[in-house]
Amino acid sequence: MSGKRFPEEFKIEAVKQVTEKGHRVADVAHRLGTTTHSLYAWIKRYGPDASHHQAKSDESEEIRRLKKELKRVTEERDILKKGRGVLRKPVRLRYAFIRAHQAIWPIRLMCHVLGIHPSGYYAWIQNPDCQQEQRRKYLLGRIKQFWLESGGVYGYRKIYSDLRDDGESCGINLVHRLMKREGLQSQRGYRKPRPRGGTENIVAANKLAREFNPTAPNQSWVTDITYIKTHEGWLYLAVVIDLFSRRVIGWSMKSRITKELVLDALLMAIWRRSPKEKVLVHSDQGSQYTSHDWDKFLTQHGLESSMSRRGNCHDNAVAESFFQLLKRERIKRKIYSTREEARMDIFEYIEMFYNVKRRHGSNDQMSPVEYEKQYEERLKGVY
Repeated sequence: MSGKRFPEEFKIEAVKQVTEKGHRVADVAHRLGTTTHSLYAWIKRYGPDASHHQAKSDESEEIRRLKKELKRVTEERDILKKGRGVLRKPVRLRYAFIRAHQAIWPIRLMCHVLGIHPSGYYAWIQNPDCQQEQRRKYLLGRIKQFWLESGGVYGYRKIYSDLRDDGESCGINLVHRLMKREGLQSQRGYRKPRPRGGTENIVAANKLAREFNPTAPNQSWVTDITYIKTHEGWLYLAVVIDLFSRRVIGWSMKSRITKELVLDALLMAIWRRSPKEKVLVHSDQGSQYTSHDWDKFLTQHGLESSMSRRGNCHDNAVAESFFQLLKRERIKRKIYSTREEARMDIFEYIEMFYNVKRRHGSNDQMSPVEYEKQYEERLKGVY
């Protein structure tokens, strides 16, 4: 009986049986072959309080409509806020935006906001790449192959020549754009960064005066900075070397050449050596070493400053010699993809090879660590 459809007149008369004649709802529903739920709904609609219920119903309907409208307006605002960058872009980019955000907003709403027809979007989904884009992807694959075969050193001109020799018909500008978009470029020269001009802050006299052979450890230290090339960018290395044994007692590696680089290297040297007397620390006149922070750090730790004469690299020959060894024996033999890779390799060279194993001519062919141990043993024998 629940599937019956009753005319409006029938419903009105059924309501009167309850409201005017006083019959029970259950009895009327049973006699008329309907449900109590339906009869109560008819009473709300056609009974004495029908206008009140209708007003409430209209109010609820209006609230639902306003909520729906607010939701739509809010979604349109969010879509415009997120997709304002593609509003003036080609249609395929707007299609791609819709595909990327279809889990957040309805597809048809995004199509409406972005000014495209849903049927066009659904057609694009079946084949998102136009013929021109497919051609670009094919060319990019060939370009990557030729670039890898060159060892990653060819630029767009040589890649273009390889493509033409292989029978591909394309423009050199297209090759340039595709390589630039993928970050493929030629191998650049290994050029030293140019120092910036400026005036020094605090310059000390050359107190070391090329006396590179002290008679005991912790009398004279030298420090300097060098640079290491990686595919990620420059890595800067600062070292502190004890002239007695040529041992690297402090080092620091960072991606920027700042005063913190040299201060951290010197702090490591102080931590490892804990000198009891004043130590002469020799450097060049780089801006990191002429800063007030460097001078203050030396004073606080009882160290004495010495600097090379301006433009005279021979005054700091020991540090320059160490960097020459490092680059010849390790860096020039490697290609570093990241700074972290270079940092690990340089650490291994300094701490695992140079200090403890590499024989040094000024140490009677002993390693710096072994030379210092021999000195300590001789000192104990004297006393």
